[in-house]
Amino acid sequence: MTIDFDLPDNLRNVRDMAHWFAKEHIRPVAIEADRTGRIPGALLAQMKQLGISGGAVYREKGAGGIKGAGKNPEKFINRLAILGVEELSWGDPSVLLSAAGPGLGGPPVRFMGTPAQKERFFSVFDSDELRWGAYALTEPAAGSDVAGIQTTCRKEGDEWVINGVKCYITNGARAAWVVCFATLDPKMGRGGHRAFVVEQGRPGFRLGRVEKKMGLRASETAELVFEDCRVPADNLLGGDEHYARKEGFMGAMKTFDSTRPMVASMAVGIARAALEETEAFYRDNYMTARPIPRYRRLATRLAAMRRQLSTARLMCWRAAWLADHDIANAKEAAMCKAYAPRAAQDIATGCLQVLGAHGVADGSLVEKCFRDLKVYDIFEGTGQIQRIVISKRIIEGLKRF
Repeated sequence: MTIDFDLPDNLRNVRDMAHWFAKEHIRPVAIEADRTGRIPGALLAQMKQLGISGGAVYREKGAGGIKGAGKNPEKFINRLAILGVEELSWGDPSVLLSAAGPGLGGPPVRFMGTPAQKERFFSVFDSDELRWGAYALTEPAAGSDVAGIQTTCRKEGDEWVINGVKCYITNGARAAWVVCFATLDPKMGRGGHRAFVVEQGRPGFRLGRVEKKMGLRASETAELVFEDCRVPADNLLGGDEHYARKEGFMGAMKTFDSTRPMVASMAVGIARAALEETEAFYRDNYMTARPIPRYRRLATRLAAMRRQLSTARLMCWRAAWLADHDIANAKEAAMCKAYAPRAAQDIATGCLQVLGAHGVADGSLVEKCFRDLKVYDIFEGTGQIQRIVISKRIIEGLKRF
């Protein structure tokens, strides 16, 4: 199969609508939201009305997310997602991460849940109220090393009992439910993994602390504590039969294959915002027609950053295209996640150097982009982990020859 890089009209319309919304409604509040750590509720409500959700609300009958996907949205759902998140992150990634919806909790329910579970948990978001979901995998001693999680679960009658601590959970404090990964026994490794949906208010489930961060300050990041937390057996995603072949761990990995290109696209959107701001400053403040070596060096650097940005975007598009065509994309998802955040950080650093003091002034968009970007090389699996995934896939491919 060949990849067509010419966007269909429906995807182009989605991209244009997302950019318009980011420019007119998100960008004007971005700096103030970063200062205060708060996003106007009216903006989040407006996003919900437009169909901009945190994670696609997907059932067997179709797909959610940004409206305008056309008659067959499931064929374009991954490309739809990365186009939308790039534009909205160009506006402000904290606003995008705060959009009401299932968030990162959506993919595991979609991939692992039974039809009844999908209907039950996704129907929460059919309300006009702002509601969130969350994805609880990271722990104080197990982040990118998913196989090393220590949160335990045990079955007692018709209930499961969960004990452990999860950290750095986006929208964790306000989530209506959280997808929590736990293990029957840490010694079992991947084979012991189980995934549960834990609703807010369950006995033994409580909020720890809400983090204060260097970047993404307006995005809520929380610690979640499970102390003999009891959930019904029906909350085990996929049911007992789903875990006969280590499906708990594989569910987490399949989630990453879907979400890593989106995270990489967010980094692309943030870097693009910084680069466009810097290019505008360069045009407005340097006499580029004059043959001054310093100006030429700056122009050459801007050109190099544009190349990095385009490369990162195309890598994201390829990973999403493969997913939309049901082609295994673990390697490509890891590649774009490994490359795009690092390239974006390089771009933001270069922008600050071109801007000089203007780049770090109070209220500078580029300075905010610089801070926001750091975490993108960390969450959803660090760059080091991505390189391990890529190398394993390459070696597996070589074994076939």
